[in-house]
This record gives sequence, C-alpha cells and structure tokens, in this order.
Amino acid sequence: MRTLGEIKHPEMKISLFSWNGKYLVKFEQGFCEQTYKFEHLEVEETQLREHVVGSLTEQALKTFSDMHSARNAATE
Repeated sequence: MRTLGEIKHPEMKISLFSWNGKYLVKFEQGFCEQTYKFEHLEVEETQLREHVVGSLTEQALKTFSDMHSARNAATE
C-alpha cells in the first residue's frame, strides 16, 4: 500500500492511499474509521483530492456521529 498523502481537516484525519489498482480514502475520528475505495480507472488522483474527498467529507462527518452513538450505546 502506497501513501499518497493526507488532507488537513479540523475534525478528522483524512488519508489517501493507492493499493491494488484502487485509491483508498480513509477518514478517522476517535475510535471510528471509514474507508472508501475507487478504481484507478474511475477517477484520477487530482480529481480524488479535489472533488471526491470534498463531496464525501460532509457525509463522513454525519456517519461518524451515527457510529459514535452506536458505539456508545453498545458499551452502556
């Protein structure tokens, strides 16, 4: 797996990877993480950084909220 870099965000860590013909966009916040995969043929690396990550960021934050709630409920 090759690390392509990170994108700065105040609420979560965003990492970009290339592996096995796919780009991976990994969002991390606390004890939770989300990974989205895209075929290299589907999107170029510059598009991945500029458009795909931007459009996924808001949804990732909403999903993290649900994930944290589910995790907290499981430990109560």
